[in-house]
Amino acid sequence: MSWKEKRSVKVAILDLYDGHANQGMRCIRNILKEWEKANQLTVQTDEFDVRQRCELPDTSYDIYISSGGPGNPLSSRYEEWDIAWCHWLDNMERWNANPDAPQKKHIFFICHSFQLACRYYNAGLVCKRKSTSFGVFPVHMLEPGKDEPVFEGLKDPFYAVDSRDFQVIQPNHALLQERGAQILCIEKSRPHVPYERALMGIRFSDCSIGTQFHPEADATGMSVYLQTDEKRKTVIENHGQEKLDNMLRQLKDPDKIELTSSIVLPNFLNQSIAIEATTC
Repeated sequence: MSWKEKRSVKVAILDLYDGHANQGMRCIRNILKEWEKANQLTVQTDEFDVRQRCELPDTSYDIYISSGGPGNPLSSRYEEWDIAWCHWLDNMERWNANPDAPQKKHIFFICHSFQLACRYYNAGLVCKRKSTSFGVFPVHMLEPGKDEPVFEGLKDPFYAVDSRDFQVIQPNHALLQERGAQILCIEKSRPHVPYERALMGIRFSDCSIGTQFHPEADATGMSVYLQTDEKRKTVIENHGQEKLDNMLRQLKDPDKIELTSSIVLPNFLNQSIAIEATTC
């Protein structure tokens, strides 16, 4: 049965925030609600607390969004939740590789999940950054990114919220090519420092894609969040008043964060049901 006929979609959100206060989950929920309304669909959304409760979804969902989160994506590899997350991804890979599967499972990896996915697929070197990346930054498309349906409508460069202590560099080109994966975008150029530009987005397969940046971040929520007393103090102590002021200014620009949040995840959702509508 096609999506147009059943008009319902099951979405699993994998929460990797480990109980930490965040804006990511709220933004993902809002995007799904707006998408449900815009497409006149019935969207069943279930959330799974991966790190605190070791909860993972089964294969009954149509779409999976694995969130960002804090911590070291390397040191957790032997923790119970990380092993379970990898087993979940094993199941997704097996399902999508099965030619008799009734429909494919579509996955989006965000930030911390993107780093875990790169480690899982051996897509490149996951390592600690020299310093924390925090703010609104330009992201530059490579040629595959310009043809990527999920990025359709974005400018080059486009702007995104970036918040990370780790990165993915030194892509394993041979392995990526072997599995049909493509690097979509990289971080801004920093000619004043001798560091390799990190990967910011990869199309892992027809059914899975991930970004190092936060495509869900919305300008309004981020602005309110950054101006709370606790977060404001933390940002100023760690990054300085100038960084905070610059970020707040950029959040007001409709062609930056607001544009990215209105395009990337909605395009992913649209593409997921469009692909299945042609194969069901």
